[in-house]
Parts: sequence; structure tokens; C-alpha cells
Amino acid sequence: MTHPQDQHPPQDARTLPARDHDASEALLERVRQAAATGTALRLVGSGSKGFYGRPVAGETLSLAEHTGIVNYDPVELVVTVRAGTRLAELQAALAQEGQQLAFEPPHFGEDATVGGTVACGLSGPRRPWAGSVRDFVLGTRMITHDGKRLHFGGEVMKNVAGYDLSRLMVGAQGTLGIIDEVSFKVLPRPAASATLRLEMGLGDAMARLAEWGRKPMPITGAAHDGETLHLRLEGGASSVANTQAQLGGEPDDTAFWTQLRELELTFFSRRHDDRPLWRLSLPHRAPPLALDGDTLVDWAGAQRWLRSELPAATIRQHAAQAGGHATLVDRDRAHGVDTPFTPLSVVMDKYHRQLKAKLDPRGIFNPGRLYEGL
Repeated sequence: MTHPQDQHPPQDARTLPARDHDASEALLERVRQAAATGTALRLVGSGSKGFYGRPVAGETLSLAEHTGIVNYDPVELVVTVRAGTRLAELQAALAQEGQQLAFEPPHFGEDATVGGTVACGLSGPRRPWAGSVRDFVLGTRMITHDGKRLHFGGEVMKNVAGYDLSRLMVGAQGTLGIIDEVSFKVLPRPAASATLRLEMGLGDAMARLAEWGRKPMPITGAAHDGETLHLRLEGGASSVANTQAQLGGEPDDTAFWTQLRELELTFFSRRHDDRPLWRLSLPHRAPPLALDGDTLVDWAGAQRWLRSELPAATIRQHAAQAGGHATLVDRDRAHGVDTPFTPLSVVMDKYHRQLKAKLDPRGIFNPGRLYEGL
């Protein structure tokens, strides 16, 4: 079978020279040696998302030099990129063609890498309307526990061989294997955009969002900071203008969405508020939770940031009762919490351990990053 990257690219496609064979083999050999000796490897790109998850003890294996856009076809809306490539570099290349990663990934640092983006599986304010990281991953090339490269998925949507395993790498935080390359579906940038602010309470905002969600409005961002509903409209110029006139409100600074995505708003500053920061993922129509603390609502209600001193068990119980889960973002404020992520049920723990044993039988890839023993 011919691999898509072995075929001649279309005229509009862009490719890099072949990878550095010596450097590539050195990376594979490092993994083979680790597997042979049972040495744990701490996988690192730029370290921009090192705060997200449990600390890993092991020899550092950096992918920061494993960079480059392997293939970019603007016509087919597909790009394949190496894991160590800076996210900003990829986005700049897409922007030159009027395209984007529609899931709006957070950087958390100017050197954030593509591999770290996929491994952590985090998406920005546009996620409820455009989709998540997982929805845009067409395929991956990964390095296995025995130092081999395997390709899953492809560079087109119709190529579904191994598709689910590619998506499984999203959010696994490097615990199942090393992400070597990723193929993304990309989308055109919107022709027009507008950001509005409407002064209203959270209850009114949630009711309005539920109402607007039943209408064909070009909303791609909706957040409430406790006093104000912030909205972003994107799409055709006439659609954005008509919706803006219909909703009213005041023009707002578009930088709000970048600051929200990068957790740079005052709400997220530990100088402003030193209480632990929690990320609650909930059904978007879930009512406000009866939890002591301050809340910032994103994703039209589906993602809620909470500053609270309440015990982890209390916060997680309320989130679960609402149909969601809670993640402790401030790892260094864990206060005895075993994992920042919601503890697994007995059944889910079994499945996770079986998957880990299958893909990483020696337990060398980021052991304990998500949960103890995984």
C-alpha cells in the first residue's frame, strides 16, 4: 500500500525536504534502549503545558528539534506537521493562505508545539461551534514502545484506516506513545468578525444563549465574566452585520478571546486570586452550580472556570451531579489531591490499564502523567 506522503503532492501542495535520517534514527534508538532497560521517558516539547497533569519522573526526551511542515495542501485543506514544530509557526503558514486551525488551540507560551497541543487535547473558545482538537486530527504517525514508526489514519477524511487510534492520542498526554507527525484538517478564516459585550447577569445570559442556539446565528464565542456576556460573531460580512444589529450590545476588544484562550484575563491571575483554579466541563444548559467561589463561564456554559477553596471531592461531586467533571488546573495547589483529573471508575480504570499495557507494555512513556500507574 502506498502511503499518502510517498505520493507526488498536487501542484499547490508544499513539502519539506526529507527528514534528517540520522537524527530520526537516534530518536528511535533512544526509545528502543529505554524499552530494553525499562527506563521511563519524560516526553517534552517546549514544556508550555507542563502544569497540566501529574509530574513525571524519568529521563527527558525532547522533541523540540523534530520540526517542520511536512506537507501542506491549501486546496485540500490538509496539513501534515512534525510534533516539535512551533504552533505559532504552523498558524502563520496557514494564515498566509487565509486558513486556520478552527479549534483555536491555546499556546500557554510562545514556543508551544504541535505535539503538546495534540497530547493535551485542549481547545479554545470556538470549540462548541467548530469542534475539538480530536475532530480535526485526520491521522498521526507515532513512535511505539519498541522504537518503530506506525501510521494511523491519513491525510483525507475518507481514509479511515486507524482513524480512531489517531484520535486516541489526543489528550493521552504522551502516555500511549510518541506523537511523531500529525495531519490536520484546516478551514478557511472567516470573512468577517465582530466582538460584542452585553451587560446582563449569568442567568439571563444562559437563557439568551439557549434561545440563540436554536437560530442560525454565526456565534463562535460566548463567555460570561460575572457581569458581562461577551460574544463573538464570525462568518460572511452580511451575516455578521445583520446579527450584530439584531443583538445590539457594545463593540468589544477582540483581544478578549486571546486572553481567555491563554488564561491571561485578570480572573486567571494568581496575583489577583490565589485560590485553586478548576476547569469544569458540563452540559452547556446545566444551571449554575451551588459552589462557593468565583466563576467565569466559557463555551456558552459548557466550560466553567472556578476559583474556590472547597475540597476537591465537593467540587467533583457537584460537577458529576450536573453531568460533567472537574479538573484541577493548578497542579502545585493540589492540597493532597492524587490527580488533577477526575478519578476513574473501576470499569474505566480497567480499560485504561488494558490500553496502556497493549501500547506501552514496559510503561516507559510519561508514566503517571494522567493517573498513578498509567
